[in-house]
Amino acid sequence: MSTNASAERSETFTWMDPAIALEQLPRLSGLDYFSGLRDGSIPPPPIASLMNFDLVDAKYGHVEFQCSPGEAHYNPLGMVHGGLACTLLDTVLGCAAHTTLEAGVGYTSIDLAVRYLRPITLRTGALRAEGSVVKAGPRVVFTEGRLSTASGELLATATSTLLIFTHQQSGPTT
Repeated sequence: MSTNASAERSETFTWMDPAIALEQLPRLSGLDYFSGLRDGSIPPPPIASLMNFDLVDAKYGHVEFQCSPGEAHYNPLGMVHGGLACTLLDTVLGCAAHTTLEAGVGYTSIDLAVRYLRPITLRTGALRAEGSVVKAGPRVVFTEGRLSTASGELLATATSTLLIFTHQQSGPTT
């Protein structure tokens, strides 16, 4: 296999130490946490930089993110890997649940179901993902999400069930 040096691409990204945000997480309600992300007082998680995710809006039970896919997200078939769409949808589903939580409460995914409706390429342009809570309970939250183009063409949908738990205080281990 021959390589063409002129075809080589490179991308660099930077992120903030995730411990900065994690330190604040147990003390803030979900809405307060997202307010901090939006106003910049809380740095975004590293995955947001890696995957080009940007928080657009967050309110109780609903979040919106934008993503600008690039060549680095392509799979061998010449389209954006489905993992980017899945990760973006998983993000908005979890974050929608997070907006409903009080301080000291966390969540983790129990399941995630994604349905891909159309391929994504660089020509697709910016992606918009919305996540909403369908039903919130004290132990489980049910969410649904949509991934669309900037003009509203639906690309994928997803649902998730999330388990709610109390944050464990981290401290020295023996």
